[in-house]
Amino acid sequence: MPGRLAGLAALDSLDGGMRRFFIQNFGCRATQADGAALQGLLERQGLAEAAEAQSADLVILNTCTVTAAADDDVRKSIHRVHRENPEARILVTGCYAQRAPEELALIPGVDWVVGNSHKTRIPELISLASARAPGGADSSLAAQAPYHGQIHVGDIFASTEFLSAPVDDAFGDRSRPNLKIQDGCSNVCSFCIIPSVRGRSRSMPVDQVFDQVRSLARNYAEIVLTGINLGRWGRESGFRAEDRMRLVDLLRLVLRETDIQRLRISSVEPMDFSDELLELMASTERICRHVHAPLQSASDSVLKRMKRRYRARHYEDRLCRSHALLPDAAFGADVMTGFPGETDDEFRETYDFIERLPFTYLHVFTYSSRPGTPAAAMPQVPAPLRKERTRILRELGAMKNLAFRRSQRGRTLSAVTLDNGTALTTNYLSVELSAPGTPGQLIEVTLGEATSRGVAQATLFPFLAP
Repeated sequence: MPGRLAGLAALDSLDGGMRRFFIQNFGCRATQADGAALQGLLERQGLAEAAEAQSADLVILNTCTVTAAADDDVRKSIHRVHRENPEARILVTGCYAQRAPEELALIPGVDWVVGNSHKTRIPELISLASARAPGGADSSLAAQAPYHGQIHVGDIFASTEFLSAPVDDAFGDRSRPNLKIQDGCSNVCSFCIIPSVRGRSRSMPVDQVFDQVRSLARNYAEIVLTGINLGRWGRESGFRAEDRMRLVDLLRLVLRETDIQRLRISSVEPMDFSDELLELMASTERICRHVHAPLQSASDSVLKRMKRRYRARHYEDRLCRSHALLPDAAFGADVMTGFPGETDDEFRETYDFIERLPFTYLHVFTYSSRPGTPAAAMPQVPAPLRKERTRILRELGAMKNLAFRRSQRGRTLSAVTLDNGTALTTNYLSVELSAPGTPGQLIEVTLGEATSRGVAQATLFPFLAP
């Protein structure tokens, strides 16, 4: 390890003092928001972002571990970075690092493994490595500071820190930034590894939410509010009783106290879509017409084995209420196929449920056994059958999405322009613009024909179109 530490400390002297880092994010919006925050912390410490991993002195892999495939993607990326840039120091952080640090530490090229429990200390660890190097700028500090090897992982359930992205510069998404206002999850779903790598639910304080939204509103038209279990914002016991609120209360205050043009709410558990929240969404154009609620399964027996906190009838009630209040909204769901013990009849229950209800898109995932979860010890569905069920549901999702896109033809909707020449409507449709606009602006766009992935912008004189 001394050689590796000295090598990392040598970052200080590279390129005349310019230290370059590159962050690769894997997985969900919350991980991307963590990465944006980490980027800001490192830049404030004087490091410079590299354009790509091949030109970086320090490569940080901010990982996901929700499936075995996610783990495999991380390992492949580590090998690729080490092969293409063997001089770079590699730091692996995030959920995979929290779950299996020893496994990652054994991969050639990995210098540090830092769990979510220690993610906020990454800039400090880099400074410490510099100080510990022979002839470092502060060797006396290094001598006093303990160093416990290349693995820095602690008890995530003891974590009370909240990593939040600085928002006074364009970190992360340049046209539609994610703002993580909640982290962790206190649910006990039998298939899910996330609580053990993210910790218990904890929320960004109200004043901090205001500050960040106000700052973002100066440069962006739309902000995506995200979290691991967003609907639980403000519910934890750490909030003082007089300050305790729910997500709907926060949204009202944000709309009243800030000038943000539009908010988009990311995934919220179905039973957290209260009538009060849905009525607020329906009452203002400043909240996107977009409802995403994880379903996982529509079989009550599967939901029971999953330890989900609702049954199919409860989900249907929330979806139908959403559709009644927001008839032209996007309605999306996460669906899992091949959960342990899932029979043909149970899968058919899910298929029939989705087919008859007004979903506009699906995120379909094949069940992946996660070590240490109760579901891993249950009888497993054969992998080929899991994949076939995934294919079937994805085809159903594609058909429903195409029908929704076709149903929107001729409508004029508010949309935010993106940096790839498209725009995203309030109800989550990707519009291929006839002429690209400045990214991050709200525009009114009339929808034309459905395309392979979205919709085309309607032409002013359709009879002249080729």
